[in-house]
This record gives sequence, C-alpha cells and structure tokens, in this order.
Amino acid sequence: RSGEMAKLTQLIDNEVFRAYATYTTIVLLKMMLMSLITAYFRITRKAFVNPEDTASFGKGENAKKYLRTDPDVERVRRGHLNDLENIVPFLGIGLLYALSGPELYTALLHFRIFAGARITHTFAYLIPLPQPSRGLSWAAGYAVTISMAYKVLKTALYL
Repeated sequence: RSGEMAKLTQLIDNEVFRAYATYTTIVLLKMMLMSLITAYFRITRKAFVNPEDTASFGKGENAKKYLRTDPDVERVRRGHLNDLENIVPFLGIGLLYALSGPELYTALLHFRIFAGARITHTFAYLIPLPQPSRGLSWAAGYAVTISMAYKVLKTALYL
C-alpha cells in the first residue's frame, strides 16, 4: 500500500526494503574500499601522518621524512570524505523513503542511480576524469537523495 509506513515485521518481505538493503550494502562497501585505497596510497607513496606509522622506515630524522602529505593520498581522502557527506544522508533518507511505500520500480531507479553515481564519482575522483564528470555524478546522487526526501515529506508531512 503506497502511502503507508511499512510495519517492522513486514520489512523482510518488503521488496523495496530489500532493494534498499542491497544498494545500501553496495555503497557502504564502496565507501569501505576507500579506506583500503587510502592505505594503499599511503604505503606506496610513503606518506604518513602518525610517527608510529613510519617505524618500519627507520627512527628519528630518517623516519620524519615520511611524515608528510601527498597529493594522491589527499585526493583519495577527499573522495572518501565526499562519500561520507553523501552516503550517510542517503542511508537515513533512503530508509525513510523505503518505508514510505514507493513503487518498486521507482525505488529501484532511485537506488540504482544513487549507487551508480557514487561509483562513477569515485572513478572520476581517482583516475581523475575531466570535469564536469565528477560534478555531474555528484549532482545525480544528490538529486536522488533530494527526490527521496521530497517523497518522504510528501507522504508523511507533519510540519
């Protein structure tokens, strides 16, 4: 029934909720992968922020040269930060959206566009692809989250 909030006991049988769970897992795993990519770049570029991380490269002044910033590491970190700024709102708003009774087709469209946009954004950041590819992929994901928020407010407006 569109327009009614789903009961918790019905979530496991709710196709929209299962779709939400699927695409949430995909974007969270993608976001977790960014931590591994950051670690990879830190190790291969020998660019660390904590003195204890440089222990395998020597002690004292020899190790201090590895306490530095690196443009490649910082690029990955900015991409990861952008994930946090966009995926976290998607998690909350997407859950409320999934519970607001949307049609499965429409929900899948929202979830797939968001996941695709975030994956594209990551490639655009890491390769890097020329603008406006990164900006457009960010905007697509952001628009999806706004669209879901609008549907939630329209369905359960208690302002």
